[in-house]
Amino acid sequence: MHLLIPYASATGDAATHTLAELPLPHLSELLGLLKPEGEALGSDEFSLNTPLELTLAQLRGCTAPDGHLPTAAWDAPALPATEPLAWARLSPIHLAVGSDQITALPPESLALGEAESQEFFAALAELWPASEGWSSHWLNSNAWLIAHPCLAGLSSASLDRVLHRHVDSWMPKPRRLRALQNEVQMLLHEHALNQEREARGALALNSVWISGCGVDAGSRALPEGLQMEHSLREPLLAGDWQAWSRAWTQLDAGPIAQLLAQARQADAEPIKLTLCGERFAQCWHLPARPRLQRLWQSWLPPRADTAALLGAL
Repeated sequence: MHLLIPYASATGDAATHTLAELPLPHLSELLGLLKPEGEALGSDEFSLNTPLELTLAQLRGCTAPDGHLPTAAWDAPALPATEPLAWARLSPIHLAVGSDQITALPPESLALGEAESQEFFAALAELWPASEGWSSHWLNSNAWLIAHPCLAGLSSASLDRVLHRHVDSWMPKPRRLRALQNEVQMLLHEHALNQEREARGALALNSVWISGCGVDAGSRALPEGLQMEHSLREPLLAGDWQAWSRAWTQLDAGPIAQLLAQARQADAEPIKLTLCGERFAQCWHLPARPRLQRLWQSWLPPRADTAALLGAL
C-alpha cells in the first residue's frame, strides 16, 4: 500500500506555529518505523509544478522539467489521432481586483453547476475551432481541456501555485498562453452568462487559469494500491489553519492509523508513505526488520518529530 498525502505542510509562520502544536501520534510512530526512500523531490515554493505533481510524474515515469509536466494530458480522453495531442487545462476562476493586487479565487468559489459550466465552455468555443486543428473536452465543472500543436512545449504554473495569491508573478510567460488568456477574458467580459450571475449575487467567471500544457509521451498509469488523501488541500490553500489542523487530526486517526497497524504486523506487506509540502515531497518505506528489532519496537515504539519533518517539506 502507498499512502500519498499532499498539502501536508506549507511555508510561513502560521504553518510552522500550527505544526508545532499539532499532535499526530500515529504519524509520529509510523515515521519512526519507516525510512526515507530516495531524495526529496522539489526545490522551493516558487517552482511552477507542485511537489504533488512532481510525485505523480515520477510514479508515471515522466521526466519533463519544471513547468512542462503534461498534467492536462493525463486527464485527456483517448481520441483517434496519428500522434499524441498537446493538451492544456483551463480552470475557470474569478480574478478579484484589489487596490494593490489581483488575487485568483478557486474554481470552487464560482459554484458552477454542470449545465452552467458547459454553457460557458460552449460560449468560448470560437477560440479553439476544430477547423483549425483544435480539440476540446469538457472534463468537469471546474476543469476544461483543449488541445492544439501550438500548446506543445509551453511552460505554465500549476493552478495551486496561484490560488488565493497575487497572480502577477505566476502569469504565463509564453506569448501564446498570454494571448489565449486575454482572449478568454475579453469574451467573458460583460457576457450575458456573467450578467445573470452578477444579478443573483454570484461571482463572475472572468478568467481561466491555463496549466499542464504538453504531450503525454507514453507515461504509464499510476500504480495500483496508491491511495491519495486530498482533505488538506482546500484549508491549506485558503490559509484556514484551524480547518487544516482538524483535517490533519482526522487523517492521523484514520488512514495513517490504518497504515501504522499494517506496519506493526510481523508479515507486513510493502508499505510506503509520501508526504508533499509546498517545496518538497518525500517518500518513506518500511524496511525489512529482524524479529528482535520488531519485538523491541513493539515495547518501545520509535517516534519521529513530526513538526520538524513536516516543516522541512
